[in-house]
Amino acid sequence: MENPFNIFLIGVGGQGIGLVSEVIARAADAAGIAVHGADTHGLAQRGGSVSSFIRLGDKAYSPMIMRNCAQLVIGLELHEALRGCNEYLIDKGTLLCYDAVWQPLPVRLGLSEAVSIDVIEKECESRNIKLYKVFKDNLPDSIMQNIVVLASLLKYNLIPSLKKENYIIAMKDILPEKSFSLNLSLFEEVLNS
Repeated sequence: MENPFNIFLIGVGGQGIGLVSEVIARAADAAGIAVHGADTHGLAQRGGSVSSFIRLGDKAYSPMIMRNCAQLVIGLELHEALRGCNEYLIDKGTLLCYDAVWQPLPVRLGLSEAVSIDVIEKECESRNIKLYKVFKDNLPDSIMQNIVVLASLLKYNLIPSLKKENYIIAMKDILPEKSFSLNLSLFEEVLNS
């Protein structure tokens, strides 16, 4: 794993970026990896952009990531994934995006075009970015897409040094018992698909 290993997470308020960020940070801690993180909530309660910064390794001295210095960007919505890719991801980095659209106001008003997965694929191809698109039908709750993302991080080994047991310890530490069981079942299902 590069030291530091920089991860930028971005999505829309209500998608569970905070949970994904907290699970990654606690999983890294459980694995004995130094971790720094910071969240920016902004307009989270109004469906606005939400982002988190995570830096792993003993050579990370602050939680903030400079532009175009993240090795991994995690996007929970296509518009935000493209924004995170363009603002924070290094060329030849990795983008994991959940293939869902929560239309921002300019798109709803017809003032700008919606971002499609094709646009993201072209951007990634032009910059030699490895793209992982994930999606799961029939989730019991749409916010559980964040668990699909966490399982995909492990499935594709996108955060080196984090193992299954690290993620499970982190989820068990954060989630109430009833939610933990349901989310763990989904995590295992995605991991084994």
